[in-house]
Amino acid sequence: MADAMLSGLWGLVAGAAAFHWSNAVMMIVGGVLLYLGIKKGFEPLLLVPIGFGCILVNIPLAGLMEKGGFLRTIYDFGVITELFPLFIFIGIGAMTDFGPVLENPYTFLLGAAGQFGIFLTLLLALALGFPYLDAVTIGIIGACDGPTVIYVASQYAPHLLGPVSVAAYSYMSLVPVLQPPIMKMLTSQKEREVVMKTGQKTVSKMTKLLFPIVITIIGGLIAPHGLPLLATIMLGNFMKESGAVARLTKTSENELANIVTLLLAICIGATMSGPTFVQPTTIIILALGLLAICLDTVCGVLFGKFLYLITRGKINPLIGAAGISAFPMSARVVQREGQKYNKKSFLLMHAMGANAGGQVGSVMAAAVMLSVLKGMGII
Repeated sequence: MADAMLSGLWGLVAGAAAFHWSNAVMMIVGGVLLYLGIKKGFEPLLLVPIGFGCILVNIPLAGLMEKGGFLRTIYDFGVITELFPLFIFIGIGAMTDFGPVLENPYTFLLGAAGQFGIFLTLLLALALGFPYLDAVTIGIIGACDGPTVIYVASQYAPHLLGPVSVAAYSYMSLVPVLQPPIMKMLTSQKEREVVMKTGQKTVSKMTKLLFPIVITIIGGLIAPHGLPLLATIMLGNFMKESGAVARLTKTSENELANIVTLLLAICIGATMSGPTFVQPTTIIILALGLLAICLDTVCGVLFGKFLYLITRGKINPLIGAAGISAFPMSARVVQREGQKYNKKSFLLMHAMGANAGGQVGSVMAAAVMLSVLKGMGII
């Protein structure tokens, strides 16, 4: 009995000695993420396991991220191998309807414009002295697409996986807070009140079937190094549109997506160890990530204003904000903001087109950058 008590006391002393002040900071951060997910409803499927993983990894002497540890085993299996983000993309593809963007092809341009923040932030990161691979990884935060960020970081900048993943998912959950002020600042009352006509066009089943195949081939030829990202999302969408593999489609958008999201999110939290996470570089990365997403919104809305001018007021510039890849959250934000300024305005389907275009655009942006780095011999 006495030996057990001494052993327990010694363990307590050893744990206290190994406890760094930054561990306490990150435990608080983990608690904040849990609060935002549970109390505020900000992406709870992501923030709850991320927050819990953050708390776990900061418990001293547990060894959860050491070789053979519980979290390290999951991390090595799904994150280092890039399987988790690619599995999630299959699920995203199975849940995505490209019908709105095919009905209104111009929304593809809004999706492309919504990626400019990625490249602007990349240039800024390079100007601040970040290496090429780090700068690309930081810029990709602007995609507002967690799986894409994780795929790039795990492969080319694993030391940044924690901060860039947290930035991507945190800012994605804050899209309803970040975008409206930018939308209002860049548009006039008259522009925000524009009522867009609901199209009567229908997209044929053959078009919807050919779309993922054609995009995969063209994207693979343009940027082959990013083909896994594009191919998995298009595979999921092709299964959905084919109607021939309903069980696989259902599994992809439900069981597969849910299981992988849980494992991936807890692994992201596990990268948030205090001594490695609480660094000045982390603050810079979080600031650059926020800037990237804000710039994406700015570029999307400005391009929406351009379309408003050339169509003589037929397009509401607010839909440009949906060009980022926060699918379908930013489209809902656009619909809500449009209704706020004009009750007769129904922008959801147009915004969904821009949002779906942004989903493809973010993947293509990552693929192009990786292929350029490959061509330069950097990777």
